[in-house]
Amino acid sequence: MKKASKPAADAIVREQVVHLLKGGGAHVQFMDAIEGFPAQKRGTYVKGLPHTGWQLLEHARLAQWDILEFSRNAKHVSPEFPEGYWPKTPAPADQKDWEKSVREFQQDLQEMIKLVRDPGTDLYSKIPHGDGQTILREALLVADHNAYHLGQLVDLRRALGSWPEQ
Repeated sequence: MKKASKPAADAIVREQVVHLLKGGGAHVQFMDAIEGFPAQKRGTYVKGLPHTGWQLLEHARLAQWDILEFSRNAKHVSPEFPEGYWPKTPAPADQKDWEKSVREFQQDLQEMIKLVRDPGTDLYSKIPHGDGQTILREALLVADHNAYHLGQLVDLRRALGSWPEQ
């Protein structure tokens, strides 16, 4: 196999990371896990599963937002761990809160994708205000964390009887 040039290899890495962030490959896509989640079940616990749909959605949103802001803003202060990364209630206050969380999750995901796609973003150098992290590591962390919790959302929806059978 012929070795790719550095600019070509960089472009390939960027596109592969973007594919992963979008839920490509083996992962469910965000909207596939969220669409059709019954409003009356968003705050429901299921025996054997530790979180509600609202808790999983809001946790994924908060963590993704924190990683994005850390990646691009030296003045960003992360929430307290772990309590700052989870909602205080098992259910959203209303439909608007659910929709706001979905919208913000999608917007922050698009911002991370934009950061990765930007050829001016150095994916490999240490983030100056971090302790060894790189943009590549943070983007992979977002993809990994999202995949984990989106999988939990799918399991929860199956247990609630609200996952469309294929």
